[in-house]
Amino acid sequence: MAATPPAPSFSPPSNKFLKPNSSHSLFLPKPVKPKNRYCFNLNCEVKSFNNHNIRTFTIEHISNMNKDNSTHNNNTSSSLVSVSAATSASQFHTKNAKKVVLFYCTETKSLAEKIAAETDAIELRTISWGKFPDGFPNIFIPNAQGIRGQHVAFLASFSSPAVIFEQIPVIYALPKLFVASFSLVLPFFPTGTSERMEDEGDVATAFTLARLLSNIPISRGGPTSLVIFDIHALQERFYFGDNILPCFESGIPLLKRRLQDLPDSDNISIAFPDDGAWKRFHMQLQHFPTIVCAKVREGDQRIVRIKEGEPKGRHVVIVDDLVQSGGTLIECQKVLASHGAAKISAYVTHGIFPNKSWTRFGHDNGGHPETAFTYFWITDSCPLTVKEVMNKPPFEVLSLASSISTSLQI
Repeated sequence: MAATPPAPSFSPPSNKFLKPNSSHSLFLPKPVKPKNRYCFNLNCEVKSFNNHNIRTFTIEHISNMNKDNSTHNNNTSSSLVSVSAATSASQFHTKNAKKVVLFYCTETKSLAEKIAAETDAIELRTISWGKFPDGFPNIFIPNAQGIRGQHVAFLASFSSPAVIFEQIPVIYALPKLFVASFSLVLPFFPTGTSERMEDEGDVATAFTLARLLSNIPISRGGPTSLVIFDIHALQERFYFGDNILPCFESGIPLLKRRLQDLPDSDNISIAFPDDGAWKRFHMQLQHFPTIVCAKVREGDQRIVRIKEGEPKGRHVVIVDDLVQSGGTLIECQKVLASHGAAKISAYVTHGIFPNKSWTRFGHDNGGHPETAFTYFWITDSCPLTVKEVMNKPPFEVLSLASSISTSLQI
């Protein structure tokens, strides 16, 4: 009776054999043995990458595919091999990232440059923004044929009706230049607060702007992708037609990272100025103690009261989607201070501040939460405001650049 051949020993392959493809599969070479010797094949499954900086391939299952030698399947399949390839994960993702050509308007140039600095996968292209003697736009897209077959995006800023009309022709023209796909990044949807009618004759301009964007021509890749941050009311997604794909992002993750860096990060409470802000953001901030304010009517006045929560001794951060004149935030600040808040800060994704209303918000260096703010965080969704408040305490700008760069890879 012939002796059973010994089970083969297995040594991990050298790194030169690691060839991860786009689907993260791992292929190992089949051993070549002399004739009449034991031969086997390996079937490997890669379960995960375990480190952000180092790609670690874990082979959790090794099975013998040679049916004639099934005796040794159990021995072989129980093996566990981990192989580390010292290749940067960022290089891996950049190599496999979607290449995007990003155009921008005059107001968003600074933000566009920050987005491009996030990754080599984004290439900036300029547009010539001119005017005819009568004041109407005279616009030219250089080397328009050069973007054929490429993924194209436009970074818009609808800060006023005038610039909306200036940018709409470009937004309508880019998808028709035989591009592979088209994305419109509109960080701030400006008519979001005009989303409902309270009396016959009211015009819901949020719906009007949504219809305008819904008629962007379809590109070769299909409908336009529309990226918006913290739209005022989530139901506004239903204002858009089928020719556009709204992607609603949020600036709250930026705030959470900033709060983690504060020296008193373990003493933070989140305050919402009304029920609308609570409904909008409480799920993203549920790990913080919560305070909810509300406006109540007393005679002819509407006064802010604390509906629930305890601010005493806490660093309270008031959170809302946008600020205009700032009256609601200031009233909320006063009632929180009167209930013993040690510090008061604020965050809004969109700092609109018409007529320089940002000057109402003073900086508290310590001990005066009733009259000033320790921090006031905004994003760069409204570029004109960013220019005005930059390096002016209590204001700090949390950039959307990284979030937008990630969104363009969807």
